[in-house]
Amino acid sequence: MLENREFLLVDAQALPEVFHKVVQAKRYLAQGKAKNASHAAQLAGISRSAFYKYRDAVRPYDQRESGDILTFSLTLEDRPGVLSVLLGEFYRAGANIVTLNQNLPVDGVAAVTVSVRTREGAREQLLDLFAAIDGIVEAKSIG
Repeated sequence: MLENREFLLVDAQALPEVFHKVVQAKRYLAQGKAKNASHAAQLAGISRSAFYKYRDAVRPYDQRESGDILTFSLTLEDRPGVLSVLLGEFYRAGANIVTLNQNLPVDGVAAVTVSVRTREGAREQLLDLFAAIDGIVEAKSIG
Protein backbone atom coordinates (compact mmCIF):
# COMPACT_ATOMS: atom_id res chain seq x y z
CA MET A 1 0.00 0.00 0.00
CA LEU A 2 1.80 3.07 -1.24
CA GLU A 3 -0.40 5.51 0.66
CA ASN A 4 0.78 4.10 4.03
CA ARG A 5 4.48 4.35 3.25
CA GLU A 6 6.64 6.82 5.14
CA PHE A 7 9.97 8.14 3.89
CA LEU A 8 12.87 9.54 5.86
CA LEU A 9 15.93 11.44 4.74
CA VAL A 10 18.77 10.04 6.85
CA ASP A 11 22.46 10.90 6.98
CA ALA A 12 24.15 7.94 5.26
CA GLN A 13 26.76 7.72 8.01
CA ALA A 14 24.00 6.70 10.45
CA LEU A 15 22.94 3.70 8.36
CA PRO A 16 24.23 0.13 8.55
CA GLU A 17 26.82 -0.75 5.92
CA VAL A 18 24.42 -3.11 4.14
CA PHE A 19 22.43 -0.15 2.79
CA HIS A 20 25.55 1.38 1.26
CA LYS A 21 26.39 -1.95 -0.33
CA VAL A 22 22.87 -2.34 -1.76
CA VAL A 23 23.23 1.07 -3.41
CA GLN A 24 26.64 0.02 -4.72
CA ALA A 25 25.18 -3.23 -6.12
CA LYS A 26 22.37 -1.31 -7.84
CA ARG A 27 25.01 0.95 -9.39
CA TYR A 28 26.94 -2.08 -10.68
CA LEU A 29 23.77 -3.31 -12.39
CA ALA A 30 22.83 0.08 -13.84
CA GLN A 31 26.33 0.63 -15.24
CA GLY A 32 26.55 -2.88 -16.72
CA LYS A 33 29.44 -3.88 -14.46
CA ALA A 34 27.41 -6.83 -13.15
CA LYS A 35 25.59 -9.31 -15.37
CA ASN A 36 22.76 -9.96 -12.87
CA ALA A 37 21.63 -9.25 -9.30
CA SER A 38 23.61 -12.16 -7.86
CA HIS A 39 26.78 -10.91 -9.49
CA ALA A 40 26.11 -7.33 -8.33
CA ALA A 41 25.57 -8.51 -4.75
CA GLN A 42 28.78 -10.53 -4.89
CA LEU A 43 30.75 -7.54 -6.20
CA ALA A 44 29.33 -5.33 -3.45
CA GLY A 45 30.11 -7.89 -0.77
CA ILE A 46 26.57 -8.70 0.37
CA SER A 47 24.31 -11.71 0.14
CA ARG A 48 21.79 -12.03 -2.64
CA SER A 49 18.99 -12.13 -0.06
CA ALA A 50 20.15 -8.83 1.50
CA PHE A 51 20.17 -7.25 -1.96
CA TYR A 52 16.64 -8.42 -2.73
CA LYS A 53 15.39 -7.45 0.73
CA TYR A 54 16.47 -3.80 0.42
CA ARG A 55 16.82 -3.07 -3.31
CA ASP A 56 13.44 -1.34 -3.66
CA ALA A 57 13.70 0.51 -0.35
CA VAL A 58 17.14 2.12 -0.68
CA ARG A 59 18.41 4.64 -3.16
CA PRO A 60 20.94 7.44 -2.96
CA TYR A 61 19.80 11.02 -2.56
CA ASP A 62 21.20 13.25 -5.24
CA GLN A 63 20.80 16.91 -4.39
CA ARG A 64 20.85 17.69 -8.11
CA GLU A 65 17.56 15.80 -8.45
CA SER A 66 15.88 18.32 -6.17
CA GLY A 67 16.23 21.13 -8.74
CA ASP A 68 13.59 22.31 -11.16
CA ILE A 69 12.86 20.42 -14.35
CA LEU A 70 12.09 22.90 -17.10
CA THR A 71 10.86 22.11 -20.59
CA PHE A 72 11.50 24.38 -23.55
CA SER A 73 9.99 24.35 -27.02
CA LEU A 74 12.33 25.84 -29.59
CA THR A 75 12.33 26.42 -33.32
CA LEU A 76 15.81 26.23 -34.81
CA GLU A 77 17.07 27.15 -38.25
CA ASP A 78 18.10 24.06 -40.20
CA ARG A 79 21.81 24.70 -40.43
CA PRO A 80 24.90 23.06 -38.94
CA GLY A 81 25.90 23.98 -35.41
CA VAL A 82 22.71 25.62 -34.11
CA LEU A 83 21.70 22.69 -31.90
CA SER A 84 25.31 22.27 -30.77
CA VAL A 85 25.51 25.91 -29.65
CA LEU A 86 22.20 25.52 -27.81
CA LEU A 87 23.45 22.44 -25.96
CA GLY A 88 26.64 24.26 -25.06
CA GLU A 89 24.62 27.07 -23.51
CA PHE A 90 22.70 24.57 -21.38
CA TYR A 91 26.04 23.17 -20.21
CA ARG A 92 27.47 26.61 -19.39
CA ALA A 93 24.30 27.48 -17.45
CA GLY A 94 24.74 24.33 -15.35
CA ALA A 95 21.60 22.64 -16.71
CA ASN A 96 21.51 18.87 -17.07
CA ILE A 97 19.59 17.66 -20.14
CA VAL A 98 16.95 15.11 -19.18
CA THR A 99 15.27 14.67 -22.58
CA LEU A 100 15.75 16.08 -26.06
CA ASN A 101 13.55 15.59 -29.11
CA GLN A 102 14.23 17.13 -32.52
CA ASN A 103 11.75 16.81 -35.34
CA LEU A 104 12.74 16.58 -38.98
CA PRO A 105 13.28 20.02 -40.52
CA VAL A 106 10.41 21.47 -42.55
CA ASP A 107 10.68 24.73 -44.50
CA GLY A 108 14.18 25.39 -43.18
CA VAL A 109 13.39 25.03 -39.46
CA ALA A 110 13.22 22.19 -36.95
CA ALA A 111 11.12 21.96 -33.81
CA VAL A 112 13.11 20.93 -30.73
CA THR A 113 11.82 20.12 -27.25
CA VAL A 114 14.35 20.00 -24.42
CA SER A 115 13.75 19.19 -20.75
CA VAL A 116 16.53 20.13 -18.34
CA ARG A 117 17.19 19.85 -14.62
CA THR A 118 18.50 23.11 -13.26
CA ARG A 119 18.56 25.28 -10.20
CA GLU A 120 15.45 27.08 -9.09
CA GLY A 121 14.72 30.31 -10.93
CA ALA A 122 16.80 29.62 -14.06
CA ARG A 123 13.90 29.81 -16.53
CA GLU A 124 14.28 33.52 -17.39
CA GLN A 125 18.08 33.32 -17.56
CA LEU A 126 17.87 30.46 -20.07
CA LEU A 127 15.24 32.22 -22.18
CA ASP A 128 17.51 35.31 -22.28
CA LEU A 129 20.42 33.10 -23.41
CA PHE A 130 18.30 31.60 -26.20
CA ALA A 131 17.42 35.07 -27.50
CA ALA A 132 21.14 35.74 -28.04
CA ILE A 133 21.82 32.55 -30.03
CA ASP A 134 21.96 33.04 -33.78
CA GLY A 135 19.73 30.43 -35.39
CA ILE A 136 17.02 30.17 -32.74
CA VAL A 137 13.84 31.44 -34.37
CA GLU A 138 11.58 31.02 -31.34
CA ALA A 139 11.99 29.81 -27.76
CA LYS A 140 9.36 29.39 -25.09
CA SER A 141 9.03 27.62 -21.81
CA ILE A 142 6.28 25.02 -21.53
CA GLY A 143 4.92 23.34 -18.45
